[in-house]
Amino acid sequence: MRYKISVSGAAETGHCGPNAMECAKELGREIVRQGGIIVTGATTGFPLWAAMGAKELGGFSIGLSPAATEREHVEVYKLPIDYMDIIIYTGFGYPGRDLLLTRSSDAVLLGCGRVGTIHEFTIAFEDKKPIGVLEGAWPTDEVIKNILEKGNRTSDLLVFDESPKRLVEKAIELIKKQKDTHNFVYKNHDGVGGMVGEPVL
Repeated sequence: MRYKISVSGAAETGHCGPNAMECAKELGREIVRQGGIIVTGATTGFPLWAAMGAKELGGFSIGLSPAATEREHVEVYKLPIDYMDIIIYTGFGYPGRDLLLTRSSDAVLLGCGRVGTIHEFTIAFEDKKPIGVLEGAWPTDEVIKNILEKGNRTSDLLVFDESPKRLVEKAIELIKKQKDTHNFVYKNHDGVGGMVGEPVL
C-alpha cells in the first residue's frame, strides 16, 4: 500500500524565509523516496514547491482544488495546474477543500503556513490524523505549539522535526501505528466476516 501524505503550507510565502522553497521541495522528494503519494491543495507557494520536489523524482501528485472546474481553478482562483497528475475539482471553496484534503490523506505534513494551514491542522487534529510539523525559520511550528498549550490539548499522533527525511519517517510510523490499532473486517469467499489475523472457519 502506498500512503497518501498531504503537504499543507502557505500559498503566499513572503514570511517563510530564504530556504523555504528548498525545504518544501525536499519534503516532497522524501515523500516519494519513502514510497508515498503527495497530496496538496492544488495551490501555489509551499504546497506547490513540495509537489515540484515530488515530481523531480517521478512521484505521483494529487491536487484538491477549491474550484468546481479547471476554468474556475485557473481564471478565478488563479491557481496552477502544473506538477499534478490528478486535480480533483471539489467546488467547495477553501474551507470545504481543506476538509476533503485532510480526510483523503493518511497523514498531514505542515510547513511554513498562515491561517489556512492552521485550519487544516485543526481539522486533522480533531479527526485524529497523524500530523507532522516541519520546523524551520518560519513561526508556524511555534504557533501550533502555542495553540496546543493554550488549548490544553495533547496528541500522540503529532510529531515535530526540522529534517524533512525524519519528519516523513515519523509520519509513516504514525500511520502504521494507527492502522495496526484499528480492527479491519474482511470476508472470505463465503461472505463470512472475521477480524484481521483471526481465522475464519
